[in-house]
Amino acid sequence: MDPNQNDYHISFFKPTTPQAKWNRNLAIKLILIWAVAVFGFHFLLRAIEKPTPEETYVKYEQVWESISSESATTDEMQVFANTTLSVLGKVFIKPDEKSALTNALSWTTFQLADSSQKALLQEQLAGFEKLKSEDISISDPAYISAKDKLSSLASGIIGLDRSDVRSKLISVSLSSAQLESFSETSRSMIPTIMSTYLIHNQSVLTDFIFLGFPFHYFYTAVFLLILFVFLCWLYCVRVDAMNVKLDIEE
Repeated sequence: MDPNQNDYHISFFKPTTPQAKWNRNLAIKLILIWAVAVFGFHFLLRAIEKPTPEETYVKYEQVWESISSESATTDEMQVFANTTLSVLGKVFIKPDEKSALTNALSWTTFQLADSSQKALLQEQLAGFEKLKSEDISISDPAYISAKDKLSSLASGIIGLDRSDVRSKLISVSLSSAQLESFSETSRSMIPTIMSTYLIHNQSVLTDFIFLGFPFHYFYTAVFLLILFVFLCWLYCVRVDAMNVKLDIEE
């Protein structure tokens, strides 16, 4: 056998037959189309996107200087408490950031309360935390009653309407250990936390609604999937055509 014969050594990058070369070129073309469709769109998003703050962040910015200098009015402190609670309602928050937000909300709520409300807040919060420490079921009447009483009291203090969904969150977002002081650590973390969770990159591609979806979501979740299936189908069709052209079709 000729030692130089390499009929059984197949390389995608060094094809040795017309069929292999044609197949390689077709595969590269389709891969490039797919890569441009996927990565090109993301590069385009990054190029045209602009940081856009939520309305909540705008409100926070208006009061933060007064809060940090402890010269805020009642209305400003209520706005700060509500914006803090809005961030606490988000799903993914790092533990240390959640602790800082809890400190901010607890301290602000306590500062807003009058003398009788302060005592009642401490009493109800301590009772509610005791129930939570006992691993009581959240469907237990005692738990529900304590939670509702605390939510009603705290919501009234920070000027939050009881119909607001955030009122359901406030009872589990307060900490009795953080009522009386707003630590320097928490205070220094708040600006970064607020900008992280309340400022989002947006563009016409994210704001435009197409077939009921934001366009960027439709493109990545629907169009790219359809494009992938189409490219697979095109590859099969072109390979069949090549086989016929080279007279190697079975």
